[in-house]
Amino acid sequence: MTRPEPARPPDRLDPLARPLVNALAAAFPDLGGTVTDAVEARRVLAAAPASGKTPTAVGAVVDRTIPGPPGAPDIPVRVYLPDPDAHPYPRPGPRPTVVFFHGGGYTLCGLDSHDATVRGLVARSGAAFVSVGYRLAPEHRFPAAVDDAYAALCWAAGESAALGGDPSALVTAGDSSGGGLATAVTLRVRDAGGPAVALQVLLYPVLDAARDTVSYRENADGYFLTAAHMRWFWEQYLGPDGDGTHPLAHLASPLRAADLTGLPPAHLVTAGCDPLRDEGLAYAERLRAAGVEVTAHHYPRMFHGFLGFPDVLPDAAKALQEAAEAIESTAGGRKNSGADGGGAG
Repeated sequence: MTRPEPARPPDRLDPLARPLVNALAAAFPDLGGTVTDAVEARRVLAAAPASGKTPTAVGAVVDRTIPGPPGAPDIPVRVYLPDPDAHPYPRPGPRPTVVFFHGGGYTLCGLDSHDATVRGLVARSGAAFVSVGYRLAPEHRFPAAVDDAYAALCWAAGESAALGGDPSALVTAGDSSGGGLATAVTLRVRDAGGPAVALQVLLYPVLDAARDTVSYRENADGYFLTAAHMRWFWEQYLGPDGDGTHPLAHLASPLRAADLTGLPPAHLVTAGCDPLRDEGLAYAERLRAAGVEVTAHHYPRMFHGFLGFPDVLPDAAKALQEAAEAIESTAGGRKNSGADGGGAG
């Protein structure tokens, strides 16, 4: 007599998301397994076929370099300006300037990989964007990426008028590790001085090197980003023996920062089927406890990276629009509302 197969737990993903997750996982390098070298991981990603989608139209896109931190190389950036005739929320006067940091575990991806996401936000928000090609690990370990992020933020603040920007509407934004940089740079500004930031937009951010949450166990496998991937990413960024004792460790793990007071309002997006879910939710609570205004949007049936698919996933289209509206609201001196978005999706 054969034993019945044990019952599988129900799939917590939105059914529309499962084919995307499977396809992404199949094309992604087996980080920390068969692929341990960052150069090889980048080669695997570069060999993946292009999506074939027509890029979202914006007003202008210019690639250039800007000065890096003292003693460091120049930083490649991609500057996006909106099409004023196409923007659905036209307003007279200056617009927000957003400094955007791409995801990729501080090790992978770049300006091209996140071009579609940035274009989508530009088209929906009417803001100018500066997408930053910061130095990657392991060739350039922590805090090189934070140093580049800070240099890019200072440059964008100085150039905001030339970009048609409102000096009081400077925004940091990023997804995944880029979300970690987007909040780390606000801590750097608070502690070391620098341009005032009106809003930080954190899209399923990387916030804690400890990797010890329930969501790391619940979502260890099966939802594209895995716990093994994150272990490998942190090894590249902090070094294989990185133990959090660096004097700037709070800029690598902002959730562990002793003091979060004085930071700008935050718009924070989390996904239920993501190892990073709990650190994002915990960061929102810590920010609130420190007196920081937070707009939180949680999508329980989504996965890490879901904002890249607004044409397929209604939750992605909604989250992208919410982020764009939060950015747009900073123009003209208007503040982020700080209202709790609650559960969505």
